[in-house]
Amino acid sequence: MGENIVGDKPETQMKPLGDSGILVQFGTEISPDVHEEVKAFTDCIEANSFPGFIECVPAFTSVTIFYSPLLVFQMYKGQGKPEDLSPYSIVQSILQERLKSLHTSKRREKRVVDIPVCYGGELGPDLEAVAKYHQLTPAEVIDIHSQAEYLVYMIGFAPGFPYLGGMSEQIATPRHSSPRLSIPAGSVGIAGMQTGVYPISTPGGWQIIGRTPINLFYPDKNPPTLLTSGDIVRFKPISIEDYKEYKETVL
Repeated sequence: MGENIVGDKPETQMKPLGDSGILVQFGTEISPDVHEEVKAFTDCIEANSFPGFIECVPAFTSVTIFYSPLLVFQMYKGQGKPEDLSPYSIVQSILQERLKSLHTSKRREKRVVDIPVCYGGELGPDLEAVAKYHQLTPAEVIDIHSQAEYLVYMIGFAPGFPYLGGMSEQIATPRHSSPRLSIPAGSVGIAGMQTGVYPISTPGGWQIIGRTPINLFYPDKNPPTLLTSGDIVRFKPISIEDYKEYKETVL
């Protein structure tokens, strides 16, 4: 099946993803405006789901809707729908209607989350390299990184890992050519124009400039992540003494 233009906006496209998913693409540019469309559509579907719906997975410029083809077909056949309609066609029609009624002109109030970070030293082994790459001092890198407000575009890569937009080009730095085998949980890194926080210990190639003492992933809670798509993150510099005190308090 080919791509289908849906909704009132010509840049919004819909296409199948395997036999149990539909990808809804809201353009190709990563921007706050496109993110608003993604977030609004995700909220709309989750609040007004349909028989056979499994989950929504939002990304930078798209939302993937997963569904059960068998349940979709059984439910809608029972409602007198034409039997020659495929589950994909049924779900596509539902999503088209959701898109037509979608309104994103009213901006949602965003949750702001402050994340303390101890920059440099053994907790931020790449801070000096990032500063040197841009002919800045480490203090200037810290100031630039901590003065911005970052939009959580999506959660991915690892449980609770936030992909953040809004970092200054002044400190945009390529990731390492060879990833480290293990990045400690809480590490704050830079990769190109993005910054993020490792919620768990995992291999990675981002430039690590600091570490936060707070947890971003809680497997026993619901939801299990501190951050969610649409949140605003602000990094707050703290001393190594404050970092250790916080860790001791938590433990």
